[in-house]
Formats: sequence, C-alpha cells, structure tokens
Amino acid sequence: MNENRFDGKGELYTKFRPNYPHEFIDYLYSETGFTSESVIADIGSGTGKLTGQLLERGSKVFAVEPNPDMRRIAESNFEGVNNFVSVNASAENTTLEDKSVDFVTAAQSFHWFDRQRFKRECRRILKENGKVILVWNSRDETSSLVKENYEVNKRFCPDFKGFSGGMNGFENADAFKDFFEGDYEIRVFENPLKFDEKGFIGRNLSSSYSLKPNERGYEEYIAELKNIFEKYSSDGVLTMPNLTRCFIGSV
Repeated sequence: MNENRFDGKGELYTKFRPNYPHEFIDYLYSETGFTSESVIADIGSGTGKLTGQLLERGSKVFAVEPNPDMRRIAESNFEGVNNFVSVNASAENTTLEDKSVDFVTAAQSFHWFDRQRFKRECRRILKENGKVILVWNSRDETSSLVKENYEVNKRFCPDFKGFSGGMNGFENADAFKDFFEGDYEIRVFENPLKFDEKGFIGRNLSSSYSLKPNERGYEEYIAELKNIFEKYSSDGVLTMPNLTRCFIGSV
C-alpha cells in the first residue's frame, strides 16, 4: 500500500472529503448482512470517513491504516468510542487474527493495494462466507464541470492519473474479475456534493496527487480552481455530480 502518499493531507481529508450516502449504508445493513453485531475490518480507513458511519450502526470496526497522519486524526475523532479499534498496519498485512471479521470494507482505497496480496489477506481474516465491499465516491465524468476539473488537475499535477487513482467509471463486468471469486454485485448511488469555494478547493487539495503550497505552480493551480468554481457555482454554492459505486463479493 502507498502509505506515504497522503502525508500532510490528513486535515484536508477529514475536513473536505464527503461521507457516503445514507442509502448506501442502509443497503449494507438491510441487504448484505451487516448488523450491529458485525465485526468489520475497514482497510485503508484513512481519517475514518466510512468507519464513523459503521460505528454509528453499532458494529465493531477495526480501522486499519498505515499512514500516521490519517490514523492520528481517526483516533482523535473516535476517542472513547468502544467499538472502534485503531490498527497500524497495511492492507496486505493487517495483523488481525485468522477468521476474525465478518466483512472487509475498502473505501476509496483499493486502488492503492496489491490486489492479490490483499485478496490472500482477506481470505485469511474473513470468517466463513464473509464478504468484501469495495466502495468509491467518484465524480460523474459526463459532467462538464468534472471534465474541466480533470483537465486542470492533468495540467498542474504531475502525479495525476485520473480521479480515484485512474479508476473512475469502472462499473463493468470485468473490472474486478481477478479479485472476486465468481459473480459480484455492483450498486451505484447518487451522491451529489455541494461546496462553497473553500470546500471545492479543499476537496481538490485533499487528493494524493494535488500540489502542496511549496510546489511549483501551486498559486496558478488554485487560481484555475477558483475560475471553475466561479463558472459553475450559483449563489456561492457549487454542486458536483457524484456517484457512490460499490462492489460486493466473495474472495
């Protein structure tokens, strides 16, 4: 796992990254077998965006995160929450016990993992009939706003490979054929995001590829993001078309 890519991004991430829609969480708890008694390993949990929503339902969550900046914020956010367990480990070596969890979730993180090593680790830690849930909040790339945002990131950010690690818009039958065993379920939920100017810029800056203040082109990058906000906002609010895509299956 690329644990250093988010160094120094923790505060931006927890402040400007969106949560997952209630419809998605309801789906997990009404149709896929999640309950308040479930034990869940949230892998690459970051600052705890999905972790927190699972904790609210009463499930026990092992939040596995190797980046110290991100993990520190999660530990602060959930201090005193009894069903939260912070784990300093990678996706490929979680240090969790064999057959110890009912579900594995990977929210906004699977694209950083070594797929086959992670698959083996999931098999090791999952109980019998346990499932893996991969989920992304991803921009709707049919939108003109998103297309312009893409071009700005492409122009200014050398590490930019596309939104969601270059895996945006991947809800096709073969995308995870090498990871899941047999058929897997695909669900897509509408999750439009609303930003003021600070929030829109912060959302961009929270990405692993985005420029940092000391890097060349930073001021021009921010100016271009402000131009996009000005063009697409109304009464100080920009609405970004966004989808929550999830993939659920056995490994």
